[in-house]
Amino acid sequence: MSKILEKLLKDALKEDSLTMGTKQVLNSVKDSKLVVLSQSVEKELSKRIESEANKDQVPLVNFHGTSVTLGKLCGLQFRISTLSFTSLSDASIKSILKDTGAGEKK
Repeated sequence: MSKILEKLLKDALKEDSLTMGTKQVLNSVKDSKLVVLSQSVEKELSKRIESEANKDQVPLVNFHGTSVTLGKLCGLQFRISTLSFTSLSDASIKSILKDTGAGEKK
């Protein structure tokens, strides 16, 4: 589990710069800086989100854990299958992509 991602998630929650939920993320991909998908997202929905992210050149991270794990990582008591950062520095994005082993999708 990425310590960098965990810290940035908690900071983004405090600053209210996260969009959570598959429908909300799908509707706001073009305004996102980074999209995170858990393994709990259905394949068809995951492909739609990935397609939108690629189209808008938004980096995407496939989180290697369930929606329950992602929710706990955010310090919340409910599942989060998909989330996106609406405000995040380029340096933070690069460090998350490097730390999680995800390549930037373009």
